[in-house]
Amino acid sequence: MEKINLFCLPFAGGSRYSYRLYEDNVPAFINIIPLEYPGRGTRMREPLMEDIDELLQDLYLQIKDKLDQAEYAIYGHSMGGLMSCLLARRVIEKGRKPPRHLFVTGTTGPSATSRTEKKRHLLGKEAFIEEVRNLNGSPDEILQNDELLSYIEPILRADFKVTENYIHASAESLDIPITVITGTREDMKLEDIQLWQKETKAPVDFRRMPGHHFFIYKYPFEIIQIIAKKLLVHSKS
Repeated sequence: MEKINLFCLPFAGGSRYSYRLYEDNVPAFINIIPLEYPGRGTRMREPLMEDIDELLQDLYLQIKDKLDQAEYAIYGHSMGGLMSCLLARRVIEKGRKPPRHLFVTGTTGPSATSRTEKKRHLLGKEAFIEEVRNLNGSPDEILQNDELLSYIEPILRADFKVTENYIHASAESLDIPITVITGTREDMKLEDIQLWQKETKAPVDFRRMPGHHFFIYKYPFEIIQIIAKKLLVHSKS
């Protein structure tokens, strides 16, 4: 079977290394290609990006030469979920082959107003750290270590600013199947999650898994299996 590329977009504060557990569980026919936002990981020396259009163009440049190499899908968690949808739109705007499938975890539909109600990037340090702690994604060892916190805080603030200042513009619906998985204990309304259906003419497969926002770390095998089964169905159709 021919390989399918799976472009993986990080969550806020994440990097290309955030999906290593996925890489450990991926079937042989899926080639995971993690993307990297500027200002962290392998691009640590580059300035952070706080403008969503600049970041979107950066992501497009990372994948544009790979779009014709093989069939592909896009996956993103949280911030990465929003950017995945916008990236698919950018690819189509450029007249390139669209992704076979979009996979999204841990976020509401792009048109949800709740996305921009919280301005976490503007909070004072103590309130900001408490918000990050409530996401259950950063160990207290990091949040209580001044040196580690001084590294991760500006990255998180920049990433939060990107999504919290995002203005949703009405656009023609995609014609791409989307799978959306959220945690049962995430702080988001069901109706906001279901807004993903507004983004595509194809039916959206909504699923739930036990846990908080970073449930993805508890179920990497199960998530990869869902992705693999979806891509196998498309390859046979």
